[in-house]
Amino acid sequence: MKHISRAVALAALLVLAAAACNANDKSGTTGGSTAAAEQGGTWHILSTSKEISYDPAKSQNLGISGIHLVLRGLTSWKTDPNKPTELVPDLATDTGQVSDGGKTWTYKLKAGLKYADGSPIVAADIKYGVERSFAPELSGGLGYHKSLLTGGDKYTGPYKGGELASIETPDETTIVFKLNKPYGDWPWIVSMPAFSPVPKKADTDPAHYGEKPMASGPYQVQSYTPGSKLVLVRNPNWDKSTDPARTGLPDSIVTDMGLEPNVVNQRLIADAGDDKFAATTGTSVPASLIPTITGNPAVKARVATSPSGALQYLAMNTKRPALANPAVRKAIEYAVDKQAVQVAEGGPEYGGEIASTLITPGIDGYSKYDLYEAPPAGDPAKAKQMLAAAGVSNLNLVLAADNTTGLGVAQAIQQGLKRAGITVTIKPLESEPLTDLITGNKPDFDLTVSSWLPDFPSAIGNIQPLFGTSEIGNGGYNISRYSNPAVDTAIAAATAEPDRTKAAGLWAALDKQIMADAPIVPLIYARNAFLHGSKVQNFYLSSYPPYANTLIVGLSK
Repeated sequence: MKHISRAVALAALLVLAAAACNANDKSGTTGGSTAAAEQGGTWHILSTSKEISYDPAKSQNLGISGIHLVLRGLTSWKTDPNKPTELVPDLATDTGQVSDGGKTWTYKLKAGLKYADGSPIVAADIKYGVERSFAPELSGGLGYHKSLLTGGDKYTGPYKGGELASIETPDETTIVFKLNKPYGDWPWIVSMPAFSPVPKKADTDPAHYGEKPMASGPYQVQSYTPGSKLVLVRNPNWDKSTDPARTGLPDSIVTDMGLEPNVVNQRLIADAGDDKFAATTGTSVPASLIPTITGNPAVKARVATSPSGALQYLAMNTKRPALANPAVRKAIEYAVDKQAVQVAEGGPEYGGEIASTLITPGIDGYSKYDLYEAPPAGDPAKAKQMLAAAGVSNLNLVLAADNTTGLGVAQAIQQGLKRAGITVTIKPLESEPLTDLITGNKPDFDLTVSSWLPDFPSAIGNIQPLFGTSEIGNGGYNISRYSNPAVDTAIAAATAEPDRTKAAGLWAALDKQIMADAPIVPLIYARNAFLHGSKVQNFYLSSYPPYANTLIVGLSK
């Protein structure tokens, strides 16, 4: 899951720029380009990243990001501007056959799959690719599978630990995963980078494998100069008929690296020369540029805006004496001025819609409801009444905030709570000390603002990391310190449910169950906004993921 900073448009995901659902009844993206794209041309990606690695073991990329132009997985993501993101078979013939009560998942590979060098893709390559993600020297990638595969807790990777017995390859086209507990979302897990095939014979220099990996997708790395440029060209052995997720339209994809965010946006606004064929997939439009964009219809038409995105929320530390009483937390639900937060983040069009749920739009299980039905600007009079009824007066709270990206929102919350008679002292911190404070074991704060985006489109990512008792402290993101045994039991049941429709219903019930205890105040569903050149097509942002799908972008002439 991604804890993110609004100011840098989910900074943790800026590597999306590496070359490269709508349950709320919205009509999808705005400002995106969905005109007819043609085969051919060079797509330019303008990136702030100084380094790009396509090592699947070390990647935290979403299923629509640049690494998946070069590497395929067992499953993949298919996006649509007006529908929820769909899981589709990629290298596999289906999204998985489950047995043993949800603990065994079996996949068959499609026939005729080849790498760029013409050699066949076999099941053992996927097994080896997953195994190398356990190696300590290749840490940093998405690691859901590490705690789910039987024996994964003790396995140290293929370089020193041999093979992982819970991944079986009975023949060249079959791979079987044995889990230590039922996990209904396993088909999403096998879309992650670690499940890309890596032939053991090609892994001669693991530290540098990501610079030129064995390509299974429509593109392969031609050249890579750190801090400067990454060039992708066609993989001649990619077979489009086997790939439902990628279109392979451009002849080549060039990422210009190490650019300043302002340079990226100004070049795309100017739309000159090769920049007509350029886009950014990780540098969001800052609030300072919104007047420039809205004042120029031609530029505004080239801004793709997501209908929804990460949940931005106010976490209330339930272990602090002042906030241990649910009645006090419920009063704060009414005291917060969500409208002022929305304005601080750029307004409804670019900042995001006001939120009232834990599960975000575009994720199965999202159901639009508002348990507290407070006005957008809050209801300070009702908050005062509730505090008085709880016997609370002179409430003083400390709000820990990021001193570079979070002060505007912190001040909006401070002012809203002041109208309800609550005094808030803002404690500004640098990003790293703030993270250490709110996720650590000495949580000396009452309130903090955070944002959260799941790594895959399942409501487990909205609920379990933020509200499971196991995620309190030790670097976990249950920063409200919320602990409810009944909720933990319900999380386990929803996690184990293999039927996605049933699971979505369980997660939706959990959303309301948790909000009834008021551990957080949902603020906004934060929008992303990315510019693209006038010749870039199929560039739109979904509710989830709130990023452009690099796998389908094409160009017009």
